Amino acid sequence: MSSGLYSMEKKDFDKTFDKTRVKAYGDTMNDGKVQLSFTLPLPYSDEAKEAARQLALKMGIEEPNVTYMMDLGVGYTFFVVYGSCIHSVDATKIVVPKVETNTMSMDEVDEYIRKNIGRKVVVVGACTGTDAHTVGIDAIMNMKGYAGHYGLERYQMIEVYNLGSQVPNEVLVAKAIEVNADAILVSQVVTQKNVHIPNMTELVELVEAEGIRDRVILVAGGPRISHELAKELGYDAGFGAGSFAEDVASFIVQEMVARGIK
Repeated sequence: MSSGLYSMEKKDFDKTFDKTRVKAYGDTMNDGKVQLSFTLPLPYSDEAKEAARQLALKMGIEEPNVTYMMDLGVGYTFFVVYGSCIHSVDATKIVVPKVETNTMSMDEVDEYIRKNIGRKVVVVGACTGTDAHTVGIDAIMNMKGYAGHYGLERYQMIEVYNLGSQVPNEVLVAKAIEVNADAILVSQVVTQKNVHIPNMTELVELVEAEGIRDRVILVAGGPRISHELAKELGYDAGFGAGSFAEDVASFIVQEMVARGIK
């Protein structure tokens, strides 16, 4: 008990906030408190617990405490570790590429289309490749939308074709050509081993091969999709978690006007 009290008294936390040296916050400014969870390919044992503790030390966690461990069977153990991270970040130097657009409401998007495009905007979307998770594409395209944000199907001036899940890139591009789509939306939820990268790249290559890249807006979305990644792969924009239909719609219509697509 005395050694624990000594450790707490010995620790002299800097209570000032410095944006160039931002650390995790637990109970006190700059205490660096973090909680980690991970699995080790070791059977449930005291040795496995010590391995987890030592791994946390190598991650830069001071005084790591394994607060929870669970036997996952067949030589695997899950851990929760609590401690203080020694590292900090300079928040003043962080630059995150973002979609630069003025997000409008559903009614504002409809009115913008009427005034600036003069016809319905055609949007085709799907979960491509082997991805069977439609929650993302449905949140953006289906009429009910998500969390009170109506999907593109409810917009009066947007014509929507949601092809669902596990759609081959060739099928999606063919549909876009058939309906003369203004925008193609690609949802990628399954990203283990970066399987989404070659799949997304293939779609861009198909669009370019069909000679329609200059007249179609390419948008990608998903939990691990960032605007930076999407741009690197040849898309016009990428929307990650927390994006809604109005964000996507606003970008598409403003990009169409900026590029002179009528």
